[in-house]
Amino acid sequence: MKAKATLKQIAKELGVSVSTVSKALSDSQEISQATKDKIKEFAALKNYKPNLMAKNLKYQKTNTIGVIIPNILNSFFAKVFSGIEEAARKRGYNIVTAISNESLEREKQLMEMLNNGAVDGFILSIAEETQMSKNFQHYNSIIKSGTPIVMFDRITDLVKSDKVIVDDLDSAFDATQHLINIGCKHIALLSTIDNLSVGKLRFEGYKKALELNKMALDMELILIGEEDDAFDLKIEKLLKAKKVDGIFAVDEHSATKAMKLALQKGYQIPKELNVIGFADGAWSRRLTPSLSTVSQHAPEIGEKSANLLIDRLLAKEEEKLEYKTVVIKTELRQRDSTRKL
Repeated sequence: MKAKATLKQIAKELGVSVSTVSKALSDSQEISQATKDKIKEFAALKNYKPNLMAKNLKYQKTNTIGVIIPNILNSFFAKVFSGIEEAARKRGYNIVTAISNESLEREKQLMEMLNNGAVDGFILSIAEETQMSKNFQHYNSIIKSGTPIVMFDRITDLVKSDKVIVDDLDSAFDATQHLINIGCKHIALLSTIDNLSVGKLRFEGYKKALELNKMALDMELILIGEEDDAFDLKIEKLLKAKKVDGIFAVDEHSATKAMKLALQKGYQIPKELNVIGFADGAWSRRLTPSLSTVSQHAPEIGEKSANLLIDRLLAKEEEKLEYKTVVIKTELRQRDSTRKL
């Protein structure tokens, strides 16, 4: 493979200074057009490629945003990413995407690597291990180094940064209240994200709705677990007991599993069982019957996150922008898995 030329080699062969070569390749007005053309032609012939990392370090700007998401298979994160990418593109920024796979150590490694001159700032949702350990020091270190962070969905109040969220508690309250309004008396809550801040808030919203309607909290109707066969068995046991007429599933896995297992058990949905899920992936419309869901407006979360970060990156030092927490309003989308009022 042919070696790439350096500025020093080009300067030596053309009998000019390294500074002249650098200025010519940067289209500086200090260099005559004839000299610029000669140097550019020779550089192309010698397969010269500029060292973008060195250039970025010099000017302390890359026009690139690092996006770190916990789970590539989650349709919510995919939709948020599409919103980030669209907003960033409109404002002249590129995106570098990385997956933490819910790992604290992986998240640390990615941020350390990308913060070495590769990106101007980060947009991220906290990994599950990070939230469980409450170890947020790497975020604060990144911010202290001068690289801003915007958090979305999974956040922490222990890090001072811009944040974009939905009101998970109120959204869960509204979903549970809707089940009550259509006549459900025994409403189960299903969750595989109880370790996460959003999962805890949605559980609180569920409990708040029951309390307001003077309905007892029945722990036999609370199913908390992981995305595994053991959790599926819990759902099967719940459905077999025939004690439930409503299900509020706070995450994608729980919602799809509940629907499929209920249909396998012979439940008539929504005549005998009403189901509401959280998030609004394409799968919710493809199920039969289609699933009623709480829509988080994921692309808007991405768009707001990107604009918050870029606004901060472009702000002059003396402006000192206050940190913002933007709350996106959710929407309960009623489909065929719930009775109509």
